[in-house]
Amino acid sequence: MLHKIIALKKEEVEQRKKTFPLNHLKERVARQKPPLDFVSVLSGDGIHLIAEIKQASPSRGMLNPNLDLTELAKTYVKGGAAAISVLTEAIYFKGSIDHLAAVRNVVALPLLRKDFIFDPYQLYESRVYGADALLLIAAILSQEQLNELLWLSRSLGLRCLVEVHDGSEVERALRSGAEIIGINNRDLNTFTVELDTTARLLPHIPKGKVVVSESGIKSRSDVEKLREWRVNAILVGEALVTAGDVLTKMKELLL
Repeated sequence: MLHKIIALKKEEVEQRKKTFPLNHLKERVARQKPPLDFVSVLSGDGIHLIAEIKQASPSRGMLNPNLDLTELAKTYVKGGAAAISVLTEAIYFKGSIDHLAAVRNVVALPLLRKDFIFDPYQLYESRVYGADALLLIAAILSQEQLNELLWLSRSLGLRCLVEVHDGSEVERALRSGAEIIGINNRDLNTFTVELDTTARLLPHIPKGKVVVSESGIKSRSDVEKLREWRVNAILVGEALVTAGDVLTKMKELLL
């Protein structure tokens, strides 16, 4: 599944380069406001919530067919989210780069673009459409790519959440100089989820890094575990977009 997603994403990026040439994006980047600080909102005491806008997933299919992304974004602000993650992958997650721009127009929180990012073009695109930070998945990037994308992101004022799932990926993230490390509790090859992945990898991450636990966070008891393990933030999507009452669910997770 991961290989299929990446192959299709490469085709999409090449098509977008033809439709919106890089030089055009660079001109638009120069006119953008400075990005918001994604790091500061995840720092400090307690656990901070990155609330995700996600309509579907490869493992569960359609999560919320009636999702109104701008109203959901406003609800996330009202519920106390520190930042908002926006899925922009179109085929398996039913997202769009236009969703990022739509959310940017209605909220003032830092926005994380969550997608399969491997090409410098996507960084300029993220900046133009309103991202303040973006996801880099160690599993799909070589060390050279990771280093290059982090360097370019910094030059554009973007922060990167570098996602890892095992010890070797943690090592590569640290080697690249990543300051925000996301521990994905979901294995991207099998899609199985184990919350203990966060506990297993945390000792390998030095103090001073911002640590985000991702995937499989559904209840207050999950958050209490993660608080004990001293993560800085949680990224929650499915539990929120499938909730009957989003604000009540956010209150449960933020207690």
